[in-house]
Order: sequence, then structure tokens, then C-alpha cells
Amino acid sequence: MKTRVLVPSGVLGLGFNRDALARGLSLNPDIIAIDGGSTDSGPFSLGAGQSKYSRAASKAEWRDLMVARAQAGVPLVIGTAGTCGADATVDWMYDITCELAAELGQKLRVARLYSSQPAARVIAALEAGKITPLTPAPDIGAQALRDMTNIVALAGAEQIQAALDTGAQIIIAGRTTDTATIAALPLRRGAHPGAAWHGAKIAECGALCSTNPTSGVIVVDFDDTGFTVEAMHETALCTPHSVSAHMLYENTDPFVLYEPGGYLDVRQARYTALDDRRVRVEGSEWVPGRYTVKLEGARIAGYQTTIMAVLRDAHYAAHAQAWVDKLTAFLTVEIQRRMDLAPTDYQMEFRLIGVNGALGPLENRTGTPVEVGVLGIVTAQTQAIAAEIGKLINPFVLHYPLTEDEELPTFAFPYSPATTDRGALYEFALNHVMELASPMEAFRIEVTEVGA
Repeated sequence: MKTRVLVPSGVLGLGFNRDALARGLSLNPDIIAIDGGSTDSGPFSLGAGQSKYSRAASKAEWRDLMVARAQAGVPLVIGTAGTCGADATVDWMYDITCELAAELGQKLRVARLYSSQPAARVIAALEAGKITPLTPAPDIGAQALRDMTNIVALAGAEQIQAALDTGAQIIIAGRTTDTATIAALPLRRGAHPGAAWHGAKIAECGALCSTNPTSGVIVVDFDDTGFTVEAMHETALCTPHSVSAHMLYENTDPFVLYEPGGYLDVRQARYTALDDRRVRVEGSEWVPGRYTVKLEGARIAGYQTTIMAVLRDAHYAAHAQAWVDKLTAFLTVEIQRRMDLAPTDYQMEFRLIGVNGALGPLENRTGTPVEVGVLGIVTAQTQAIAAEIGKLINPFVLHYPLTEDEELPTFAFPYSPATTDRGALYEFALNHVMELASPMEAFRIEVTEVGA
């Protein structure tokens, strides 16, 4: 049986072309699937349990998709809701859905798939030998797991299928693999397993597999021998090159992709252009294995205060690194003398925006910029200590001289106050897989009737 999946975009909140969405709807898809998150922007979202995307933007795009779902009469699925897929962000997305159901006059059956893991469950699995580290992975123990603010497991196709089996019209899933929401229905309906997972990988980022990656919308047809992918925007073309290249995206191996319950092997895949818009792929294989789910966790690594100054004097702009080196040595002594803090009690770094702010010592381009932004970052065990260090270094970041025989300089602060308390700094603290006796062992589903 052929299954047609409409993917509106690589992620909710990034945008998609409305005309392309309408064209996709005209092809009568069997399901609409979209991703809701990523770890690309670092650990803050998972650590804090917050979405990095604007609520207004997410609601506006979700409105379009809820209208599209009603028009097509098919399920609408979002995976990794609210960027990180923690329980709090699933509920955040559920609240948006309830608001829109009322505004649109829709009566809906909504399933929430929760992926958050209590520390006790993971500790028990660790003690039972069911946790395996990936590479690289930090050492973990019971206390380290208790210290994590959020732990999630990445759901696969089986958990999405369980949510579909509830008859829900909308599924809001916690953390999932990027492919799971796309592969679930084709697998349930008997599509070739290798094709289902491969096509889902190609489709995970929407039109990124086409010549117009920002257009968003694609349609993938799955059957019992392969899949066919087509971008919906009139200027977006899927070619064997653009499609096959996506196996390289966010993947350590261009031929192998691990998922819960096995891995995808595309070494024998064949990419054929059916015309100038569509690509047919056959030959992918699914290799079953142990049923494991990847774990992600985040913990507080300290609290931060930042300070910014801008050097415009040509002498200081040309010698910014020397100035920062001298300033850092001076401030280290002052912090120890005035606050009785050793360098091991905090971290202080200065990044030179316009010189090496992105790459630090790896920077290989040279030149003299017109101005240099000096970003100071202080990290300490508490916000109070970080803020106090920020205030202590403030006058020196503003006035410290490069040499002893020159006049006291004055630099520019772009805002006042010059210091900003950033709050908790989070770090990723898990890169492990957990073996499950059954796919739903670490997940739960709640179903609710909402709307008019």
C-alpha cells in the first residue's frame, strides 16, 4: 500500500511557503508530519525545559497546519515538541493546540506522547546494565543523574504508531528521532522498512533535500520497494544529488543511520531522477537489532554574567589580544585579593568579536578591524558570585590601559548597565542508549478531547 507523507518544513517555527503547502495538500497526503526541535542551539532548551522558538511564530504556523489537517482529514504529528521534547514543552505545545482548536472551532482528539525520563528509571537501568555509553560520553552515576534538570529518551516509530493507534487527529510528541514521525505510518502500512527509514531521513528537514531548501514543503511516497520524493515549491527541484547528499546531514556515517530497534544501511541505494522534480530511491535496507533509545540530559554547570565593551581606538583595536591578556592577569589578582576567590572558583574569559570571537585560537585570518567587541563571560557556582565579579571587573574593562605610560583610556559600553546576569548555564550530560524490554516501557500517552 502506498503511503503519502506531507512534510511542511524542517521544523515548526522556521517557516514554510503557503502556496507549496497548498500544492502538497492537493496531492491528498495520508499524514502531515513535522519536527519541532533540535539540539543545534545547545543545551539550554533541554536544561530549562523551554522552547527556543517564538510562541507567536509557532502558533501561527501550527494554525496553518491545523487548518490543513482539517482540510485533508488526516493525522497531524509533531515530534520533539517545543525544541527539546521535554514534558513541559509537550504541554506548552498542547496549550497552543487547545487555544487554536477553540479559535478555529475544531473538535479534536489529541494524543500527547511523553518522553521525559525520571532519574530513578535511568538509575535502575544503569544498575541493571541496560545503559551503554556512546562516543564520546561523560561518566555517569546515580548522583549525576539526579542532578540533571531534564532527561529525555528519543522515541522511535513504534511510539508514534502507538499514538496513532489511539485514533488521535493530532499527536504532540516529546523527544523523538527526526525520522520517527515520518517513518511511523508507512511502516505500519507495510512499506519497505529500508525505504521507510531512508525516505524519512531524506524528508526530515523538508526541502533541504531540494535545490530550494528554504521553501519547506515536500511530499514523500512510500511503497513496498522504495520511495519517491518531490518538493512542492515551483522553484524547488529534487535531484539525485540533492537527495543522496542529505544522508550526510547530521550523520557520522553517510551510509548508516541508527534508530531504535536497528539501523538503516543505504550502501546499495539507487537514486533515479523520474523527471526534473522527482527522485525515486530503491535498494535501502533495514537491519533489525536490540531495541535501544538514545538518552539526552542536561544539568546546571554554573551561572553566568557577561560584560561588553567596544574598542575603537586604532591602537587598542590593533593590540586587542595583548590588552585582554594583560587585563585578565590583572583581574585574576584583583578578584583573589578583593573577593578571596581562587581562579578555580570561577571562570573568566574574554572573546574578541571581530578578531577571533567564533574560533578563538583556531582563527587563521588576520587583519586590523575598525573596532573590536570585547565580550567578557564570567561563570561561577552562583549567580550572586558571577554578578559580583562582573561588577568588580566593570571599571577596568572600561578604562584599563595597555601600557603604564599612556593616558587612561575610555572604551564604549553598548548598553547600560554594562553587565548582564544570564542565569543558569546548562551543559549536555548524557550521550548514552538505554535498552528497553518493549518500546513503550519508557514512554506514556495521554489522549484528550479538545475544542468546540
